[in-house]
Amino acid sequence: MEGHVPEPTFTLEGWHVLHDFRRLDFPRWRKASPEERREAWEGLRGLLGAWGQVEAEGRGSFGVYQVVTQKADLLFLNLREGLDELLELEAALNRSLFAQYLLPAYGFYSVVELGSQEKPLDPEAPYVKPRLTPRVPKSGYVCFYPMNKRRQGQDNWYLLPAKERAGLMRAHGETGRKYQGKVLQVISGAQGLDDWEWGVDLFSEDPIQFKKIVYEMRFDEVSARYGEFGPFFVGKYLDEEALARFLGVS
Repeated sequence: MEGHVPEPTFTLEGWHVLHDFRRLDFPRWRKASPEERREAWEGLRGLLGAWGQVEAEGRGSFGVYQVVTQKADLLFLNLREGLDELLELEAALNRSLFAQYLLPAYGFYSVVELGSQEKPLDPEAPYVKPRLTPRVPKSGYVCFYPMNKRRQGQDNWYLLPAKERAGLMRAHGETGRKYQGKVLQVISGAQGLDDWEWGVDLFSEDPIQFKKIVYEMRFDEVSARYGEFGPFFVGKYLDEEALARFLGVS
């Protein structure tokens, strides 16, 4: 590797992604009158309706999840064509009556990304656009985590030749393909946008598949040597009826 000048990965970018994790202030929510809770709920329903209209028009996608553990209670996951749209929807949520019962838990901003280590991807290829503009499944579960590639001593991902990186990623991809039909994976880049370099979303009808795929991938060299992982968040998809039950307004 002496004298080698590493080449950056070729990337294509798609929809912008906002993971907005919130805690519900349960004591304050319980103390609110039925009328106050109903008014807050109707305002939230209005936002969900607007997000659904954006999705129907093909300009984004969204999902709301009940999050397990005390890390958060709710995840509002939104994908949009640009940052301005995310800022607008985030501000609308923060201005809503429902927001007075929410507390910040965690947030992550990134952009859906397809990468190639050795040559540029063809943006006109039929498989590219659907992967850059993914639709959030309207059932099942989500697992989200941020991650970095290690830059320590001999284990520095960014000093590896492109050909070597490509081989490591191919092996990693072969592990992932074993879970085709069981797990949908969406990778988003956050270099220069957030505190971690990538965000990973896994969607499945069976949350045990998250454990299986992440564990098996840990044995791939690209993860074992070069992977650094942040906190994991797991949640269950809530349609409007399920969200109403969660909030006790159904």
